Amino acid sequence: MSETVVGKRKPVKYSPILPGTEDWPVVQLSRNRKQFIQEIITESELRVKGITINRNALIDELESTLYTEMLRVKKNPWKVDPEDEYAFWHKIKSNLLNLTNDSQAAAAKTEEKLLKEIISRYTEEIAGNFKPSHYRLARTLVTYGFSRLLNAARIKKFGAFWRNDYTLQDKIHITGEMEHVRELAKKGTVIMVPTHFSNLDSILIGWVIHTLGLPPFIYGAGLNLFNISIFAYFMNSLGAYKVDRRKKNVPYLETLKSYSSMAIRKGCHSLFFPGGTRSRSGSIENKLKLGLLGTAIEAQRMNYEQDGDKAKKVFIVPVVLNYHFVLEAPSLIHEHLAQQGQERYYYENDEYSTSYKIFKFMIQFFTKGSDISVSIGKPMDVLGNPVDKEGNSLDPHNRIIDTKDYFTSNQKVTRNKQREDEYTRMLSHVIVKRYHEINRVFSSHLVAFVAFEIIKKRHPRLDLFNLLRLPEEEQVISYDEFKAKCQLLATEILQRKEKGQIDVASHFYEDLDELIAHGLSNVGMYHSKRPLIRDKKGNITTQDLATLYYYHNRLDGYGFEKFIK
Repeated sequence: MSETVVGKRKPVKYSPILPGTEDWPVVQLSRNRKQFIQEIITESELRVKGITINRNALIDELESTLYTEMLRVKKNPWKVDPEDEYAFWHKIKSNLLNLTNDSQAAAAKTEEKLLKEIISRYTEEIAGNFKPSHYRLARTLVTYGFSRLLNAARIKKFGAFWRNDYTLQDKIHITGEMEHVRELAKKGTVIMVPTHFSNLDSILIGWVIHTLGLPPFIYGAGLNLFNISIFAYFMNSLGAYKVDRRKKNVPYLETLKSYSSMAIRKGCHSLFFPGGTRSRSGSIENKLKLGLLGTAIEAQRMNYEQDGDKAKKVFIVPVVLNYHFVLEAPSLIHEHLAQQGQERYYYENDEYSTSYKIFKFMIQFFTKGSDISVSIGKPMDVLGNPVDKEGNSLDPHNRIIDTKDYFTSNQKVTRNKQREDEYTRMLSHVIVKRYHEINRVFSSHLVAFVAFEIIKKRHPRLDLFNLLRLPEEEQVISYDEFKAKCQLLATEILQRKEKGQIDVASHFYEDLDELIAHGLSNVGMYHSKRPLIRDKKGNITTQDLATLYYYHNRLDGYGFEKFIK
């Protein structure tokens, strides 16, 4: 059963809100790339000096940065790293060692020079290199190529590859506040903050942004993705700047924040995954990284400082990506379990290690009936207040409020780090709440949750790690029991849907046996070991309990466990 086969919808076509590429903020940023990079370097230097306070603290930070970077080069190199990595950091080391032989004035100049060299290197690495011609080509390749695969798969007739019966909107369903976001993008700067489950998320969101008629967004993409040639091309073409999760030192993190904040202030719509990385457990993020999120609040305050009541507003848009399966699920859950088990272990998945594997996966995806949905939540301001279509912030009683007041002290907009840190935490809590409200439950989520909970409830004395070692015969569930528990949970989910506490896919309203069959056929459909199957006797069982746990976790955090007794 497939939603798009049963009733194919007429796709909605959105006209571009800025038809001319010259009007795209990201194009203007790219045209002035050298100046932009110099501004980032200057601001980043000020940030680091503001943190280190004095010379001794700056030297300590430089030495700490050197140590962690030399360790990274030796222990965890990536193909995408510059060829001169070792030489660069060896030179920094030599200059730091020579500080003891310099006069105080000469040493101070050397320290500032070294800081600038490090920040400049980081800035050049982080900075995107957007080109409209490459963007248009990448957009065309994604839309045209995927549509051809989709038509060939769905129609299954000779020559269907060239037909246009189906579009990507028949495969990827966009739901939620599309028109609202389009209106706000004309009035201010939009920041999308999606959940993050797969390496395909960035390309998927890029397609969604184009489909909605929005100009290109800049977004942070993991530097590791640039190890793979096909991803490197699309990332560079679609407005990505690079984020290296290996680098945790102060100069790098402050440079990254400067890049994000300054781009937002220059009017570039932006996207980043506030979870920081893909969800290893499979659950929706319940704790967000505050670094880049804080740059949205900082940018809004600086807009007010510069332009007062005429300042552009920054709008936050939560987005939830809904999949029946995640290709990397087995390796991601192994990472999660290793971390939970307190093992000093890092498992680098290899599902996306080559362009060939990416292409093969995409062919598989488009020749199956599984769908994706993208749920766009209600926009808010940087304080987490809802906004109307004009961009006005609203209080709980729908009265208009002025967000400039949140940054004002003694009738003047002022910087207050402690205050803005608290605002960032408040915003993160609201985003997490919105994620759970717009999460769109698929049949695969339902069956995975029910199956794992039944097995778990049978063995209440076992911890998670012992539970995952259960023998195969202990993992079998009779279909009648499974169906009864699915009925209980499906009823509860639909009741919460009516209250606006969660969302569901349209197939959720089908006959229960069909709903279960749909879930079983879609959950983890490409894994060599299926997380959930129906055996020859008609019972429910699993070939991979750990991966079943991953898909179960998509409904974690709702308290649904109590309905599986």
